[in-house]
Amino acid sequence: MNQPTGNKEFAIGIVSAGLSYILWGILPLFWKLVDDVPAGEILAHRIVWSLVFILIILAMLRKIPSFIFEVKALVRNRKRLIGISLASIFISINWGLYIWAVNADRVIEASLGYYINPLVSILLAVIVLKEKLSGFQVLSIILAGVGVLVLTFSFGTFPWVAIMLAFSFAFYGLIKKMVQVGALIGLAIETLLITPFALLFLTYVHAKTGSGAFGGNLNVTLLLLLAGVVTAVPLLLFASGAKRIPLSMVGLLQYFAPTIKLIMGVYLFHEPFTGAHLVAFICIWAALGIYTFTLMRSWRVKRAVVPARSL
Repeated sequence: MNQPTGNKEFAIGIVSAGLSYILWGILPLFWKLVDDVPAGEILAHRIVWSLVFILIILAMLRKIPSFIFEVKALVRNRKRLIGISLASIFISINWGLYIWAVNADRVIEASLGYYINPLVSILLAVIVLKEKLSGFQVLSIILAGVGVLVLTFSFGTFPWVAIMLAFSFAFYGLIKKMVQVGALIGLAIETLLITPFALLFLTYVHAKTGSGAFGGNLNVTLLLLLAGVVTAVPLLLFASGAKRIPLSMVGLLQYFAPTIKLIMGVYLFHEPFTGAHLVAFICIWAALGIYTFTLMRSWRVKRAVVPARSL
């Protein structure tokens, strides 16, 4: 994209991507509305209704043939099928744990997980893809580790929710990068693969309790139906925005979501935020500042090289 500043497409990209991260940031408000429902049951409904809503969107966009083509291609390619299956497992773990964390009053710890996620992604890229780290990237990972250790030694418990959220989403992103399926169609396939298990779980819940949350109360039923909408809409906005703006800008905007979560955790949900939390978050923020600096510098170098090659 040449001279993106002032460009209409660039502006649309900023608004779309920014709005997607804002919606992801305020998502705890939605899960709090159904906090009387067990997290596993909410997750199962989120998976099922996400698939339904995404298929409706694909039909409206006339992309059902593309979806069917991708499904057939995956069936013929065992390696990609295993990859997308693993992606569906990791995103389900991430969704379920996040819902549980919100309704267990651990929004601050969840925000920590999404703050350190980019740094975990760098670590996985080194381990799995054999990418090399710069000195600044090594420093950012060390600082993030210090932040985690501060919380561990201050409270005597390892911040496992934050770590599992960060690693599950990082593994999901890594697999998606390797499998290379479009965002919307990819999510449709992922939810399609995991939906049979979600339906089995809901059947088990119904058989065990006589009735699940769905259908018992109109408000709760409508909210569970909307779980598919609140899952797909931010993704649609992100997909629209990410293709219009540089990766470095996406890297900056991604901090909107955990920042909003952190603010809500402290000021809206009144979760404890101690001096140890502050020290840990300062370490994480410093690490992210270094990470963002390296991302911006890399983008500027690439931007300078492309015009030079075209001369």
